[in-house]
Amino acid sequence: MRIPLSWLREYVDLPAGADVADALVRLGIEVDAVIDQRATVQGDLVVGRVAEIEELTGFKKPIRFCKVDIGREQPQEIVCGATNFAAGDLVAVILPGGVLPGGFEIGARKTYGRMSAGMIVSARELGVSDEHAGIIVLPPETAASPGEDARPYVGLDDVVFELEITPDRGYAMSVRGIARELSHAFDAPFRDPGLATSAPRSEATRADGAGSGSSASGASAASRAPGLATSAPGATAEPAYPVIVEDTVGCDRFAARAVRGIDPAAPSPEFMRRRLTTAGIRTLGLAIDITNYLMLELGQPMHAFDVTRVRGPLVVRRATQGEKLTTLDGVARVLDAEDMVICDETGPISLAAVMGGETSEVQPDTVDVLFEAAHWDPVMVGRTARRHKLFSEAAKRWERGVDPALPLVALDRAVALLVEYGGGATDGNVLDIDNVVPHRSLTIDPTLPGRRAGVPYSEARVVETLTAVGCDVATVDGSLVVTPPTWRPDLTEPADLVEEVIRLDGYDKVPSVLPVAPPGNGLTPSQRRRRAVALALAEGGYVEVLSYPFVGPSAVDGPAVRLANPLSDEEPFLRTSLLPPLLATLKRNIGRGHRDTALYELGSVFLPRPGAGSPPEMGVERRPTEEEFAAADATVPHQPWHAAVVLAGEMEPAGWWGSGRPAGWADAIEAARVAVAAAGIADERVTVEAAEQPPWHPGRCAAIAVDGVTIGHAGELHPSALAALELPRRTSAMELDLDALPAAGVAPAPRVSGFPPALIDVALVVDGAVPAAAVQTALVAGAGDLLEAVRLFDVYTNEQQLGEGRKSLAYKLTFRAPDRTLTVEEAVAARDAAVAEAATRFGAVLRGA
Repeated sequence: MRIPLSWLREYVDLPAGADVADALVRLGIEVDAVIDQRATVQGDLVVGRVAEIEELTGFKKPIRFCKVDIGREQPQEIVCGATNFAAGDLVAVILPGGVLPGGFEIGARKTYGRMSAGMIVSARELGVSDEHAGIIVLPPETAASPGEDARPYVGLDDVVFELEITPDRGYAMSVRGIARELSHAFDAPFRDPGLATSAPRSEATRADGAGSGSSASGASAASRAPGLATSAPGATAEPAYPVIVEDTVGCDRFAARAVRGIDPAAPSPEFMRRRLTTAGIRTLGLAIDITNYLMLELGQPMHAFDVTRVRGPLVVRRATQGEKLTTLDGVARVLDAEDMVICDETGPISLAAVMGGETSEVQPDTVDVLFEAAHWDPVMVGRTARRHKLFSEAAKRWERGVDPALPLVALDRAVALLVEYGGGATDGNVLDIDNVVPHRSLTIDPTLPGRRAGVPYSEARVVETLTAVGCDVATVDGSLVVTPPTWRPDLTEPADLVEEVIRLDGYDKVPSVLPVAPPGNGLTPSQRRRRAVALALAEGGYVEVLSYPFVGPSAVDGPAVRLANPLSDEEPFLRTSLLPPLLATLKRNIGRGHRDTALYELGSVFLPRPGAGSPPEMGVERRPTEEEFAAADATVPHQPWHAAVVLAGEMEPAGWWGSGRPAGWADAIEAARVAVAAAGIADERVTVEAAEQPPWHPGRCAAIAVDGVTIGHAGELHPSALAALELPRRTSAMELDLDALPAAGVAPAPRVSGFPPALIDVALVVDGAVPAAAVQTALVAGAGDLLEAVRLFDVYTNEQQLGEGRKSLAYKLTFRAPDRTLTVEEAVAARDAAVAEAATRFGAVLRGA
């Protein structure tokens, strides 16, 4: 949101030289930028008086050769295409060397057969408004001399603040709200444009608003919270236009006034066009500009209807499922039953609080205007805006909260502006259907802010700050009974009042005290395990990535947790496996030229609990009980930590030293072994067996088990999965459930022998279906305690030499004794025992025997 300093000064008496940006930051309002408009135009921008005009002929458009007095000995010669000025007029001239907004440099050059040195500028070229029909002509009464700096006379003498408003500060999305905040910061007088300046409504027009709907002129509730006084005439016996509100929850206040007989060609005043442009809002005609201007000034979104295009009474209701409405952006929208609409006899003519419809919008020839100002349910507006992807300026304010006391104030101001600048007249009739529920009072201990912030706020200071915010504060039995003002719908709990006291008194006064970390705790066993696994995979050449846990329907197989309010409608589920987002990352890297890629990720997956139901509702006024905690925890999905890797391309790159080695299923299995070993699980507890598990290739998939319990799978992905993901052939992956691993326990210190080893190779011929890991287990069991290590170093198949369906597995056996040098006989005996065990279990035969 962009607000000029001059507009703020109309409502708050800021001290000279006040650091407004710093004050806003201290109040908790983020300042993105401070723009000095004088600096937006570089170089000499001066006032000039047109001395002579020569009309040039022979061109497709009007061209004028002008001599302009800029206070120098010789007039400036400038070629201009505008025709809205005459000799003697005062204009704004930028001289050669100047730079207009957007980086447009001005120089001296020959054009249309004449030399032109400089430029007579328009409002759009200076960036002060959208007006571009002609150049800026200063009023004849302007007290400016030729050659004088033109910036103060064209609206470039202001400072603009670009602010980022947090979602809970809806009142700050207006000049009124920011000016009020600055009055707190500088203890300066504040003139609220939303308070009473006219006679209040008569008691005769008031009603209690009971019932399911309200119609006709309506009225206000008899009892009001602070700030509900209005500055305009109240509802009249004869409404400005017949209206029926069927849903008083979605719309608890609807007001309207009409102005008839306006001049449709009347332009918006210059100050209004300038401020709208500064705020980034296009000027669209006087009536619409007034509604946008008051939205910026007061924070009250409004809508203008062409009365002659409305058929019959207006009805405010929920839409019927499937109803259609073409909004002002030209899009035909299918409405939801939760949407609020304003209808006439033809059906919906406006998507309430978000955007008007085409059939009733103000046209260039509109002479009768009906202004509408209402108060809508913020939740409804927020959902409607997201459902239709219509994040209008009005919707942004409604979902953050708008002051329900503003409709009549805004209408009175809108009518006055339209009558003043557009002519026409109002019949004085006012419609006001008011079902606003007053703010509930909050009770707070006056010592609570001090106890929360660690600052000794006195009770008088607490009362002072809350009163400055606009609250009505009373002391009852030692407690403060606080009624928030209508413009602060965010003040709903005592904690909100505590925040306001701290904020207005100054965040900088709150002491910064770091908590003392308890000594000796260190990392938990699970944290140490995760770090060890991550470090081991990184040392193995894998690159860590962090993926969003959100996935689409195609990435879940079976039950999954669906988010109630997802960031993207295309990814509404939480992942049940690390592989889908990890494979998407692999695909993105391959698409960008990284063909040899090995990635890993550690993170949680989300597994729904069958029949969990909804969590219990728990307030913030007290600590939940153990039973409530347990009931809430029972609905939370199970979230185990997984580790996963994906790899494609070459595992060992090719070069002058020879060909490379492509990554494959064996690398994925080895990554699983590395991860399990890093988690502190001994190799003898790990088994690797062939398995079938989507999305792996059924013939190249292994199940990884610890103590007989499967904890994950590894191998090459199925060709159909690779084709669907557009990944290269032989892409492999691994995923383990780290939380399913048993506790590592204490690792025994390794025995180190100083005696030499005995190295013996054996090649065993077995059936092709026998796993190499199973054969290795048999060798270990048969060799006894003298076997120090065993490693598979070759797999060989040949039907002619070995027979059909047979394979040769070659192992390197390392034997060593801790207390002596082994004899040849001892080593051979251990080797033979190992081979015998393999023969007993799998029918293994020594190759060549």
